[in-house]
Amino acid sequence: MNIGLTGGIACGKSTVASMLVHLGAKLIDADQLAREVVMPGRPALQQIADRFGPEVIFPDGTLHRKALGAIIFNEPTARKDLDDITHPVIRQAMWDQMHKAEEADPDRLVVVDVPLLFESMLQSYFQKVMVVYVSEKLQLQRLMERDKLTLEEAKLRLKAQMPIEEKKQLADIVIDNSGDLAETEKQIQMFWQRKGER
Repeated sequence: MNIGLTGGIACGKSTVASMLVHLGAKLIDADQLAREVVMPGRPALQQIADRFGPEVIFPDGTLHRKALGAIIFNEPTARKDLDDITHPVIRQAMWDQMHKAEEADPDRLVVVDVPLLFESMLQSYFQKVMVVYVSEKLQLQRLMERDKLTLEEAKLRLKAQMPIEEKKQLADIVIDNSGDLAETEKQIQMFWQRKGER
């Protein structure tokens, strides 16, 4: 069985992922794959250099994320161009890893951590989608504390994602992470015990 794991920023997705791994799940991290596909020597990095110019590559051949970020935020079509280069490669890598993990152990739960799962329309890749949920008010509070942001800065970050209430509605499984770790763990244990019945 595989599940796509998602949630909003500062909802506690990494905490839930760790709990699932602790119980024996195999974790595939889409953010990690996104970093790997732009490593030196990978075709996506060359395509990025071709599209955005040599200034987005450091002399050692690695991606200059800050320089690329500056272009993306100032040029309306740039983000789409970057997504067009990286998304297909990330999806393929994700798909390959899922397939490999399921072949190696068909009974092991494969959890794929995808921050923008719904935004990227990836629901169909998974048998179930698990959303880690906290209210928007708590999300703002945790984000401000975690990243030392003002309320306005935190609201801007939240605005860049689909609202958590919408994600909750689209989920097959909701893990409410509003309480303490013990409460979250209890929900994960319940999911783990019942996952064979789904």
